Amino acid sequence: MKFGIIKERKNPPDRRVVFSPNELAKIKQLYHDCIIKVESSDIRIFTDVQYQSMGIEVTNDVSDCDVLFGVKEVPVENLIPNKAYFFFSHTIKKQPYNRKLLQAILEKNIDLYDHETIIDSHNRRLIGFGRYAGIVGTYNAFRAFGLKFELFKMPKAETLSGKDALIAHLRRLVLPPLKIVVTGTGKVGNGAKEILDAMKIKEVTPDNYLTKNYTQAVYTQIDVLDYNKRKDGQVLDYTDFHENPSEYVSDFERFTKVSDIYIAGHFYGNGAPVILSREMLQANDCKIKVVADISCDVNGPVACTLRSSTIAEPLYGYLPSENKEVDVFHPAAIVVMAVDNLPCELPKDASEGFGEMFSEHVIPAFFNGDKDGILKRAKITENGKLTERFSYLQDYVDGK
Repeated sequence: MKFGIIKERKNPPDRRVVFSPNELAKIKQLYHDCIIKVESSDIRIFTDVQYQSMGIEVTNDVSDCDVLFGVKEVPVENLIPNKAYFFFSHTIKKQPYNRKLLQAILEKNIDLYDHETIIDSHNRRLIGFGRYAGIVGTYNAFRAFGLKFELFKMPKAETLSGKDALIAHLRRLVLPPLKIVVTGTGKVGNGAKEILDAMKIKEVTPDNYLTKNYTQAVYTQIDVLDYNKRKDGQVLDYTDFHENPSEYVSDFERFTKVSDIYIAGHFYGNGAPVILSREMLQANDCKIKVVADISCDVNGPVACTLRSSTIAEPLYGYLPSENKEVDVFHPAAIVVMAVDNLPCELPKDASEGFGEMFSEHVIPAFFNGDKDGILKRAKITENGKLTERFSYLQDYVDGK
């Protein structure tokens, strides 16, 4: 089995990589039949020399490898026919801008595995950068608050060495008695929680958060049944919400009346209700000052996310009364942070964490006959056709 780590070629450049030098050295130790090559790159967070120092071959040609690993989409002209590829293809939701990519993958007889489709037998995602999106997004939320109200200045996350440096800056802050609400209890939401806990911000129950006043900053982390309610008033369970999302409406307004910062780290499924509506934002008793939309679904469940922002320009203002973008320092503006590639700001930590997950959950499948079905479930294309699990993409491929 020959593995190749490919150079990232998408613009803007992404410095992340699927495996750090240390992780590849561990894989080689565990699986002696495994040959690993790394394509030379001048943008990667780990240098060619760092891989070579761990005994990994660095080359300009990985075309003899069986399986190729990348982070972002591979440009069509760089796809090598008849190979297996792992990368974030951004095709499984029928994203129009990547239709040609999926068509080319089929034409070139490539077996495509998407990092997003690597799931266990309970359909839970095993691989992702979500934790690091939560970590950086939460740092950015406080940075935005400090800038807006001229309370403190923090450097951009991308200029710092890693998670520990982010936490060190956050711990120096003297905060007013803010209330911070986090939606989501998955990798993103728990990444946010990790930072809030590291800052020693007190966690409180949703009920106490909604009803009590505090002399210190506090936060609450809420799940779908905390911020949605059934239209008929029944109190049912999580399964009912996922099976019948159209029977629910948002109950998030309770939190808008008492929250200063909203950190959005939820997963948003098709048919689910809007969480933070224009009407809630326009209400006289809406207290929200900063929205850090880590999930970043444009025109989705968070009404003030008018567009994604960038690492270079991470913040914009939202004027609720007119539902439009304005300057961050407009007196009536809510500050929105909606960077859609947050883990790029912590490329070293994010790459190391990603590689550890990949080694644990995916690499063994290549050597144990895929006994847990990890590869089978994740495979989108095979022999120039969509696999059965992803046959729903056929009309997307056909351009319909």
